[in-house]
Amino acid sequence: MYKTILFELTDQILTVTLHRPEVYNAFDDEMSFELQDALKKAARDEQVRVVVLTGAGDKAFSSGQDLNADRGDDPKRFSDSLHRRYNPIIRAICAMPRPVICRLNGVAAGAGCSLALACDVIIAAESASLALGFINIGLVPDSGATYFLPRAVGYHKAFELVSRGGRISATEALQLGLVNRVEKAADLDAAVQGEASYYAGAPTRAVALIKKMLRKGATESLDAALAYEAYCQQIAGGTADHKEGRDAFLEKRKAIFRGR
Repeated sequence: MYKTILFELTDQILTVTLHRPEVYNAFDDEMSFELQDALKKAARDEQVRVVVLTGAGDKAFSSGQDLNADRGDDPKRFSDSLHRRYNPIIRAICAMPRPVICRLNGVAAGAGCSLALACDVIIAAESASLALGFINIGLVPDSGATYFLPRAVGYHKAFELVSRGGRISATEALQLGLVNRVEKAADLDAAVQGEASYYAGAPTRAVALIKKMLRKGATESLDAALAYEAYCQQIAGGTADHKEGRDAFLEKRKAIFRGR
């Protein structure tokens, strides 16, 4: 179906793999548009209850933009590339009505780092790292980095990280709150599978609402957040999964959520 990504649905867990290992899973036009299409399919497919996003190989999640495919002197190409290629991907992940887990198998650099930060859960291998090296080639952060990073680490640390352009190890990323867990390389797949299996069995609509509420709440006033909570709670209260959860609680058994 695709040439530059792998798309595999198993047990309601969709795994999307960036598959250009010869260039450390760097983005060219084709991979950008294929990933956009894959995310659109995932959002529409009721069989998908969680998405895992990762990179091929054990060296890189994604090294960002493929600079060999980025030629020309017109500065307008930078904004055009972001509007056509990267920004739709970031928006699709954030708007995805399912949780998106990043399996951070190696370095995530530039737009690849932004892509990882856009995910809802990040599980990193010990050897993985985040690199916001835009400054090293005279550019500024993009693809949502300036949105996600200061919300995670605060303005001053975010300024240091992007203006100095260094690499953040998995251990440091965990300390800064940029990733959820760090695992040995041999344990990464099991950890990601366990996380994905949890969400595949969770009340999917409630999880989707939680995702929307938290992202919206980051920029809303308290009154707006309270009103939106009431609105979303009414929606959640009308789901079949809520009824199942309530019945299971009263019957002292484990709930079986169907994502409805």
